[in-house]
Amino acid sequence: MKRWGVIAVLGSAQFVMVLDGTVMNVSISTVVSDLDTTVTAMQGAITFYTLTMAAFMLLGARLGDVWGRRRAFVIGSCVYAAGSLITALSPNVQFLFLGWSIVEGLGAVLVIPAIAALVADNYRGSERITAFAIIGAVSGAAVAAGPLIGGFVTTYFDWRYVFAAEVLIMIGVVLCARIVTDPTPRQSVRIDLLSVALSSIGLVAVVFGMLQSKTWGWVLPLNPPTIGDVAIAPLGISPAAWFIVLGIVLLALFFSRQRLLENLGRSPLIHVGMFSITSLRSGLFVLGAQYTVTAGLFFMVPVYLQMTLGLDALETGVRIFPLSIALVLFSIVGTRLSRVLSPRMIVRIGQVSLVVSAVILLGSATIDLRSVFFATGMFLAGAALGLLASQLGNVNMSSVTEKETSEVGGLQGVFQNLDSSLGTALIGSILIGASCRCSSRRGYPGTNDAHLRRTPTTG
Repeated sequence: MKRWGVIAVLGSAQFVMVLDGTVMNVSISTVVSDLDTTVTAMQGAITFYTLTMAAFMLLGARLGDVWGRRRAFVIGSCVYAAGSLITALSPNVQFLFLGWSIVEGLGAVLVIPAIAALVADNYRGSERITAFAIIGAVSGAAVAAGPLIGGFVTTYFDWRYVFAAEVLIMIGVVLCARIVTDPTPRQSVRIDLLSVALSSIGLVAVVFGMLQSKTWGWVLPLNPPTIGDVAIAPLGISPAAWFIVLGIVLLALFFSRQRLLENLGRSPLIHVGMFSITSLRSGLFVLGAQYTVTAGLFFMVPVYLQMTLGLDALETGVRIFPLSIALVLFSIVGTRLSRVLSPRMIVRIGQVSLVVSAVILLGSATIDLRSVFFATGMFLAGAALGLLASQLGNVNMSSVTEKETSEVGGLQGVFQNLDSSLGTALIGSILIGASCRCSSRRGYPGTNDAHLRRTPTTG
């Protein structure tokens, strides 16, 4: 009983980590109205929430090795609970940004790598496969429940109650964490601050450039920032492009720094040599693609339904339900399939299904998104994401030694949250730009720029 109590504790924390973002996505219009802010500001908060995690996830994983993984898990859970409390009590978007985008994000960078590493530490063989599948299914359940829970609570009560409930759950996680075994010895390593700075600033620059592309333009400057009456567009190129290039350069320097530290016999933030492991490299990139699609869909569809069609949060959750329920079901199906099919085959089935779902969604999209074919496309997308979620955690962790599991947990977090940030920023910029253009041509109610940027109370 105690043995599976460990996965109950870790799974509860995982549920909260995933639930949080999906709740905010379907509550956008209500939060915008309640805090007297804009959709653009909320998109920024959503993006910077995942960006904070992506920027510091490697540091969080390394701190888990230094402090001990269970201790890092407990500290991170406490920080996360504090952030949820600030969010629940936020009087304005600035406090929400502090509590949700920053404090919760900093807590998550300790919790997420620790979950992955502690699952690997506490289970072996077939039990480990089952444990990682449970974590995948829990993530799927959170994705499924988030829109419905968030929609119901936001529509009939108050969006703040969800974050208050998160505080209670994380307190329970902290109180029960003593049953989690942490057999891996702590490592006496010196954290390289230059590596932390290069990775963090590089990731921030890339995603900030993506986020601002809808305003500033991708390459040619559309509406660049100004100082006085002078537009800032060096060499006639959008500042967004310059931020992205700066980020790429800094990340290249980061990887060079890691190689140098390894050659000098010092402890890098990540061991670059791990990327030579084919199964790990493939697993991480597929994981990143999965989260790009998930974040894009769970930002695009709720914003369109609420900002353009005027649906409330509960109606939005119901419209997303086909994707959500399929994600849960096929996370479980993927676990069963692993008895007869290899992880590679299951992942390939998931990838092909994801491509097919994209074709169906593109071909069936209507103004009100009510068609049976659109619901079918959403269901198939959820099925594909569920199959991937059931396999990728174990594939990645099984590629390395026990000592390196925390590091891989950090890499998984980076890929998850960086690609979530990119998906949200990219899809959000396309959606808002397209909606504004369509509104000027068709005069469709509720799609003008003012509505998208400052939404009145709906429903």
